[in-house]
Amino acid sequence: MKNKVKFGLCNVHIAPITAVNGSSITYDTPFAIPGAVNLTLDPEGESADFFGDNTKYFSEFANQGYSGSLEIALISDEFRTKILGESTDSNGAMTESTNDTIKDFALGFQIDGDKTNRRYWYYNVSAQRPSTAGQTIETSKEPSTDTLNITATPRITDNKVRTFLERTTENATAYDGFFEEVYEPVVSA
Repeated sequence: MKNKVKFGLCNVHIAPITAVNGSSITYDTPFAIPGAVNLTLDPEGESADFFGDNTKYFSEFANQGYSGSLEIALISDEFRTKILGESTDSNGAMTESTNDTIKDFALGFQIDGDKTNRRYWYYNVSAQRPSTAGQTIETSKEPSTDTLNITATPRITDNKVRTFLERTTENATAYDGFFEEVYEPVVSA
């Protein structure tokens, strides 16, 4: 039972990277980012072509991860404090400073299909500060969105970029708990 098409984006989760120690990365507990609108991640990396016998004899591509954008209804305060490093004062004012440190994170999300849904984790993601935009109300109210420019690179500990899982009878427990923590591939015995 394989998908023929995919549609929909939901269940966006963020897990801040809290430590990188030699061969291991530690992630904080994932938190949900509601209001996912659009996600685009394009492959990064150059191709190396070798020509021989008057044709392209050999071609190889370097996997340097992905770059793109995540469009959401509104960037949450939790994302602003835990990832962008902004602070909140006793009145609830959110403040950005040049001293803020932006943290890398794992990005999880779900893309629905016609038969089964596919859940993803990108292991090492960074985000740029978002733009600020607004528009006047004309004859109807149309919501504005926030867009984060993001880059997903290989983990320095093991070169893993991403993983995804579709639900089956055999992996139902792993699939159902996929966003409770950052999923790590299970090594076959």
